[in-house]
Amino acid sequence: MFGSTVMEVVIGMAFCYGSLALTVTTLQEALSAAFGLRAGMLRACIQRMLRDPQFTGTARAVYAHLLISAHDDLTDTDPPRHPGPSYIEPANFALALIDAIRAGGAALDAAIAAVPDPQLRRTLNTLYVQAGGNVQRFQTALGGWFDSTMARLSGAYKRRQLLVSFLLALLLAILLNIDSILLFQTLWRHPALAAGIGAVPAALDAQLVSDLATLPIGWDSFPPVLDAAFALQVAGWLITASTTLFGAPFWFDILQRAINLRSTGTKPAPVQVGQAMVHHAGPAAP
Repeated sequence: MFGSTVMEVVIGMAFCYGSLALTVTTLQEALSAAFGLRAGMLRACIQRMLRDPQFTGTARAVYAHLLISAHDDLTDTDPPRHPGPSYIEPANFALALIDAIRAGGAALDAAIAAVPDPQLRRTLNTLYVQAGGNVQRFQTALGGWFDSTMARLSGAYKRRQLLVSFLLALLLAILLNIDSILLFQTLWRHPALAAGIGAVPAALDAQLVSDLATLPIGWDSFPPVLDAAFALQVAGWLITASTTLFGAPFWFDILQRAINLRSTGTKPAPVQVGQAMVHHAGPAAP
């Protein structure tokens, strides 16, 4: 009985946390696409790389290249209406940058020497010297520079997305009153609430909503009373929001394992007679 209760509690908690993490991920991707967060962060990083904070010089010329973006307003003098692409191939960035600094068709070394920003000029000249003046190797070096910069950007983007994920999860935990402490206590007393959960959801659908409705989630009365019980409730919200940082695949993997264990059942213990195990090797010899 004890093992069965623990299994149902694990299933209920994992299902709730996985569903919340899946919801947060869906909202996060929708917000990122609607506001161009990934593309905007990429453009800001390239502006810093190319020393073009106003987006009127080299970075603007790179973004106006057809290998990078096909939008016409990047060639206008007014600020563009869109942040540009959310991903750029390193080889395309290198080609676009070389074309941007050689706008007049000048020799590459002369074009590098004519770059107005001293820090960008020094960086490009260093890469050009290391490439031995070879255009192909210089292009490869530019791609490597872009790759290393994007690796740092990826780390910063993930950290920001973790913060956004936590805040979205906390907001949903408050709105839906997903209190981990109350959820655990209720499932421990009534493990049958999680008994109907039999599959790992692949996306948000009606079945997922129906399964969530069986769990102790939601408000019985609002607004809450500001007392010691409310402080415990806030702690439950914070715990719930923190679980989304592990990601939906983590919780659904735990859920799948728990469901498989529940369906398998308890392994029977071996039967012993006296000091030896019972062997089914046929009748003893006379």
